[in-house]
Amino acid sequence: MLGPPLATPEETRAWGARLGRLLHAGDLVLLTGGLGAGKTTLTQGIAEGLRVRGPVTSPTFVIARIHPSLVDGPPLVHVDAYRLGGLAELDDLDLDTSLTDSVTVVEWGHGLVEDLTEDRVEVTLTGEEVRQATVAAWGERWDGAPLDGLGVP
Repeated sequence: MLGPPLATPEETRAWGARLGRLLHAGDLVLLTGGLGAGKTTLTQGIAEGLRVRGPVTSPTFVIARIHPSLVDGPPLVHVDAYRLGGLAELDDLDLDTSLTDSVTVVEWGHGLVEDLTEDRVEVTLTGEEVRQATVAAWGERWDGAPLDGLGVP
């Protein structure tokens, strides 16, 4: 499903905020795209939509950060799997223990985290000057979900 074109960081954050408002505890979001594609910027928007404590920055060197809710909602677990050496290192993060209580967003997680849950959303960001978001959703949780609010048909 094709999302809207995202020409600026502000548009990316705003679109992420719309996505964040759709997310619930237990949701897994994978973000895919090249270096500088806007994955962390999108996560900042998701955090805004979830209303969690910031600031949200790239967790590249710490691998994972937890942002607690400001409004009694689920926390955001923000993971950057870029530096992980494989499934064993991912398993060391114990994401499966916090998955049901949190919204988990994983940058660079394609091919690593899909087995954590059958229900997930993957957002792929492509393009140079203007980013194009492509959204794919799997599992019962997303059957009939209102993704049209994201500009996704």
